[in-house]
Amino acid sequence: MTSAADSTTATEAIGQAAASFSGPAVDARAALTLPYTHVDDVFIDGAWVPARGTGRNPVTDPATGQVWGSVPDGTPEDIDAAVGAARRAFDGGWSRLAPSERAAYLLRIADEVDKRAEELSLTNTRENGSPVSESKGAAANAASIFRYFATLADYLEREDVRPFPRGGGESVVRRDPVGVCALIAPWNFPINLMVIKLAPALLAGCTVVMKPASPTPLSFRLIVDAVAAAGVPAGVVNLVTGSGRLGDTLVRHPAVDKVAFTGSTPVGRKIAAACGELLRPVTLELGGKSSAIVLPDADLDAMSSGLVRSCMRNTGQTCYISTRILAPAGRYDEVVDMVTATIAAGVQGDPLDPATVFGPAATESQYRTVLEYLEVGRAEGARATTGGRTARLGGGLEGGFFVEPTVFADVTPSMRISREEIFGPVISVLKYTDVDEAVALANNTEFGLGGLVFGTDQDAALAVADRMDTGSVGINFFASNHSAPFGGRHNSGLGTEYGIEGLNAYLSYKSIHRRP
Repeated sequence: MTSAADSTTATEAIGQAAASFSGPAVDARAALTLPYTHVDDVFIDGAWVPARGTGRNPVTDPATGQVWGSVPDGTPEDIDAAVGAARRAFDGGWSRLAPSERAAYLLRIADEVDKRAEELSLTNTRENGSPVSESKGAAANAASIFRYFATLADYLEREDVRPFPRGGGESVVRRDPVGVCALIAPWNFPINLMVIKLAPALLAGCTVVMKPASPTPLSFRLIVDAVAAAGVPAGVVNLVTGSGRLGDTLVRHPAVDKVAFTGSTPVGRKIAAACGELLRPVTLELGGKSSAIVLPDADLDAMSSGLVRSCMRNTGQTCYISTRILAPAGRYDEVVDMVTATIAAGVQGDPLDPATVFGPAATESQYRTVLEYLEVGRAEGARATTGGRTARLGGGLEGGFFVEPTVFADVTPSMRISREEIFGPVISVLKYTDVDEAVALANNTEFGLGGLVFGTDQDAALAVADRMDTGSVGINFFASNHSAPFGGRHNSGLGTEYGIEGLNAYLSYKSIHRRP
């Protein structure tokens, strides 16, 4: 590991300014000993090897604005080497192992991930500002994903013979791995949103080249270390760091057979266009603007207890959360008061503090985007009942990208804050007159990823959930289930992750027809 290059970028200038601050947050960071800070290598063909180029990408702590790490800005030559290694490993035997043999590797990876829980959490938090109350569960969740997909080995090994409907023959259906996969993950949950691609790909018999988001390139190295420690053969898993430009190179590489991407809708459109041109299968998990319908009989105390998790998780930087709350006219003020009090009570501060609920925006760019939406909301007539400004924090956090958690009332469906994904700590509360209008408002969006229904009558809540045009809906809570498909509709993406459906995304089917 070596120091980053001496060239000073705008972000580094912010970091240098932040370095002049002092306080508990600075002391907490100085006390950390993380395995990766400034690195010069990428993981190709079973080993950490020097990157082929000289470009560098800084890693900034969004809570302080300080640069604390750096990684290589990969080159097309790095991508060539990684894809070549993946191709050799695919052809050389990984794809021909029995699924149960590959499942055994997944279980060993899970055990190795568990061993790295604290390092994963702290590195994740320093990269993107996720409070440790959130990131402390990243390793356990990642390990559980590996373990879940290991249970599907029997599904792959089960013989699938289908008789001709009119008799006279049968078809043996084979499930073959699709090949070399390009996996690209975002910065908000950099570990688990990559693992949910990696685990099914490996079980299916695919080999992979992974590119993490440029703001969060270090934490996933620990997952790669777990893969290596589990004895996964060389070339099966490869990792290259770099900018969005490098991601485009990977997506378009002629030896890549499938692409899986989680990120913004605009970038997803470009990837979809490239894969369409290349006739390359692609899974896209994109943006969202989900709604929580509060039914007239909802228990607001119970709703309050899960509000942050379901509507402002990870400081609002979560794709599926319901940042639009649709309240019945007769209880509108009551709902606004509850949401306001709940969000205002959440502690905002150093994400390394276990008591912190709301951290910073993950990047300076996202910070400025959220502030612009706050201005737009006020200009369009929305009323901030709490928050609405830049958060001014001390103790060494003066250079951080903090925005006050904000609740907007008096929001109408035509406002931009009601229609567009903000990806920050902002909730809008809209009013509806009857359930039909609530469903129409929830469905009046170009997205379709998540959603919630709050109500005490379970049957009535389920009936409303059935009418919502979205990939997932929670009743009185929201959570991901590793065994159930998760995916978006409309501008929220293509295909699904999790469950058998997520495994099938990495398979290619062959029918062998025969007469018994």
